Amino acid sequence: MIYLDYAATCPLDADAGKTYIEAASDYFGNSSSLHSIGGKATDLLESCREEMARLLSVERVGIYFTSGGTESNFLAIHALLSVKKKAGNHIITTESEHSSIHGTMKWLEKQGYEITYLPLSPQGMVDADLLQAAIKPETVLVSIQHVNAEIGAIQPIAAIGKILKEKDIYFHSDMVQSFGKIDISSISNTVDALSISSHKFYGPKGIGLAYVSPLIPWTGFLPGSTHEKGFRAGTVNIAGIAAMTTAAQKSVRTLAAERAHYQGLREIVQKRAKHNVSLTVFQCEHQLPSIIGMRIHGLEGQWTMLECNRRGFAISTGSACQTGQQAPSKTMKAMGLCDGSAKEFIRISFGRQTKPAHVEAFMETVEALAIK
Repeated sequence: MIYLDYAATCPLDADAGKTYIEAASDYFGNSSSLHSIGGKATDLLESCREEMARLLSVERVGIYFTSGGTESNFLAIHALLSVKKKAGNHIITTESEHSSIHGTMKWLEKQGYEITYLPLSPQGMVDADLLQAAIKPETVLVSIQHVNAEIGAIQPIAAIGKILKEKDIYFHSDMVQSFGKIDISSISNTVDALSISSHKFYGPKGIGLAYVSPLIPWTGFLPGSTHEKGFRAGTVNIAGIAAMTTAAQKSVRTLAAERAHYQGLREIVQKRAKHNVSLTVFQCEHQLPSIIGMRIHGLEGQWTMLECNRRGFAISTGSACQTGQQAPSKTMKAMGLCDGSAKEFIRISFGRQTKPAHVEAFMETVEALAIK
């Protein structure tokens, strides 16, 4: 089986795996315990917090470890809303956000918030003019994903952050698909909160982090929580945090080399699809090279995914949290495609183990399916 679904999850990096075993064996204490074994675990926890802050170019006191991107998104948004800059109940997001953001927004609607969902341009980008027009005096929060999980479009986070800062509006960004794949150090200080997830950059599943600016005196979601300064409940996963930190170090260190590798793989797809009228590859000016969204005209994406699986290729119809649902791609709908066209969407995504021969073989399969 050729794996082309790295945007859904990555295999565990070998060094990260070794770190996990060592930490689980030698630093097994509860970091909240006051004895020496607990203190040893606390020292490792804080060392990891310091290192993740360095890699993100943020202040360490704003780092809170969580169970992953979904929890990070929810808790970060709650933290920002727990102490608003101004009175108001209006939030802006996009139609193409991850299901964890959409779920949070639906929950907030029940709490009395008004939510505006922005569409995307035909190239998958947030229109700054539309964003400006959607802002109201009562707008208190904007949440926009940095990198789209289905086509890899990279949103102009710095420019959006500047607009929102001038209007005293909090800004959260889901950076789960960007950290470890592109350098976010130059934009991390343009948001008030961000979220990342370990398994997207070869760390273990079930661990991630949220960053919330230390200038924001938030209150926690669950009453009585003491871990992570009350940001979340539950014993801290020291081994997972240590392994995530190892994976993050390697990912940041190899950014340039991996981007060049993915760009070469992407060019194979673009070259072979260029003259095939049955294929559409979605492209925009600023795009993560490792994520490719495409349509095979006339074939439903779910059928294409299952047929590719039968032929030895693991691909996706979009965000992994939507797999199995016969719904049109959120991103395609946000870009203005009709339901029928949006249901034709499939996604491939590359990783360290992806070779040119894998991509060539996949494109041969797609081309064979397209002429049926």
